[in-house]
Amino acid sequence: MAIPTLKKIRVLVVDDSMLARGMIINGLNTHPRIEVVGYAINALDAKNKIPTLKPDVMTMDVEMPGINGIDFLKQYLPTNPLPVILVSSLNLKVFDALAAGAVDFVRKPDGQGQRHVESFIAALAQKVVTASNARVRSALPATTAPAPVVPAAKLGGTAMDRVIIGLGASTGGTEATLSVMKRLPADIPPMVIVQHMPPGFTKMYAERLDRLCAMEVQEAKNGDELRRGLALVAPADLQCRIVRIGTKYTVSCSPGEKISGHRPSVDALFHSMAETVRCKMVGIIMTGMGQDGAAGLLEMRKKGAYTIGQDKESSVVYGMPGVAQNIGAVTIQSSLDNISNVLLRHLNTIR
Repeated sequence: MAIPTLKKIRVLVVDDSMLARGMIINGLNTHPRIEVVGYAINALDAKNKIPTLKPDVMTMDVEMPGINGIDFLKQYLPTNPLPVILVSSLNLKVFDALAAGAVDFVRKPDGQGQRHVESFIAALAQKVVTASNARVRSALPATTAPAPVVPAAKLGGTAMDRVIIGLGASTGGTEATLSVMKRLPADIPPMVIVQHMPPGFTKMYAERLDRLCAMEVQEAKNGDELRRGLALVAPADLQCRIVRIGTKYTVSCSPGEKISGHRPSVDALFHSMAETVRCKMVGIIMTGMGQDGAAGLLEMRKKGAYTIGQDKESSVVYGMPGVAQNIGAVTIQSSLDNISNVLLRHLNTIR
C-alpha cells in the first residue's frame, strides 16, 4: 500500500529586496514540505496576488516602501486570516507586527556567509511549517479600540514572598504572555519567563513588557535575585535556571546544549524549579509548537506545584500545552483571557 505524500505548504514571499527574495525563495524551495508559489515586492503587490496564488503561509519583511508590513496586517488580516511569518532585522517594530496578528518572526541573517544564510533558512522553514497549522489571531479593525486592561488589585500578605512563578511559551507567545502579564498586579510574586526568541530580541521584549505591565520586567542576567514585583525574561541563546542560595533564589544564565530543541528551554527552567525550589511554585505553559516544558511541568506538579495550561481554543499552536495536558502535567486548563484570573485565585488561597 502506497504511503500518501504530504501536501506541500504553499508560500508567498513578500520582500522589496531582490537579494533577500532570492535567498528566501531558493532556500525554502529546498525544503521537502515547502513550495514557494510566488513573490511580491510590496504589500499592495501581495494583496493583489494572494487571491490567485492562495498561499498557506506568507513571509513578509516588516520594513517596505508604501504600506509597511504592520499597516498591511492591520488592514488585511481581520477579513483574510492568513499565517504570516515576519522576516525582520533587530527592530522593535516586529512586536507591533506581532500585535497586529503575525504568527511568528525570524531574524534576518547578520551576514551573507553561508553559515548565516543556512541557519536563517532552517529557522524560517521550521516556522513556516509550524505556521501552516497555526490559528491566526486577527488584528482588531482600526475602528475598534481594545478594551482597557486594569491590573488586578494588590496581593495581600507576606505569603507572596514565598512563591515563585515560571512561565513558558513559544509560537504565538509574545502577545499571549503580554495578555496575561498586563492583567497582573505590580506586587506579583517573582516570575521567570522563557519565550523562544532570536538573540537580541529578548531584551527589547522585556522592555516592552516593562512599559505595558504593572510589575517591573527585565531581561535576566546571571546571578539576578528573584524578588516580589519583578519578572525576568530568559535571555536568548542561554539556558536559564533557578538556583537556591540559602533562603534566597537567583537565576543562572549560561551557555549550554539545547534542551528539548531550544536554548533557552522551558524544560530547563521547569526542571530547575522542581529540583531546587522549596517554597510554593506555579508553572504556566502556553501556546507553542513541540513539547518543550511539558516534562518539566510534570516534575513540578509531582513536587506539589500548581500548574496552568493554555487551552486548545485560545492557543495559536496547541503543541506545548497539549503535550503537557496529555501527560498529566496540568492542574487546570484555561483560556488565554482567563489565565491571569486562575493564577490570582490560586495565589489568594496561599497563606
